[in-house]
Amino acid sequence: MNKIAKTSALVLVLTTFIVIAVAPIGPMPGIFIGGIETPVPDNWGNTANRDEIRLRVPGTIPRVVIIWVVEVDSELYVVGSRESGWVEMIGDSANVQMRAGDNTYSLNAVQVTSGLEPIVTAYADKYRADYPDIVSSFPPVSEAQNTVGVFKLDRSAL
Repeated sequence: MNKIAKTSALVLVLTTFIVIAVAPIGPMPGIFIGGIETPVPDNWGNTANRDEIRLRVPGTIPRVVIIWVVEVDSELYVVGSRESGWVEMIGDSANVQMRAGDNTYSLNAVQVTSGLEPIVTAYADKYRADYPDIVSSFPPVSEAQNTVGVFKLDRSAL
């Protein structure tokens, strides 16, 4: 292999590594959220067609995940497996950033421990048509509290 080909291959490998390390891609978390810092609105508007958001969770090395979001009674919620790293990083509550489209909002993710039924039901109802196999694997609401973390994305930051 000649020198130009080796250099090109090295640049490609390094570029790929950097992109994977800093940007969330599918189920792989990243570090940077991007977007334009935007004041939190009083009303989220219609979120029915917004399937995914980016959520930046603080930590020694912050984590940005691409995740589903659901709105219930004008509040946004995210749900994740209790074993997921980002769920563990939030704990009971944490300042987070949410990117929806080009806008990034500073919020407080607060764990919801009661009244889960309307949230989990809305979450399943929203995604069932497009992701039936995934939604069918969700635990029943009666078991959800033991297996998932449900977080309200509160408009106020800590």
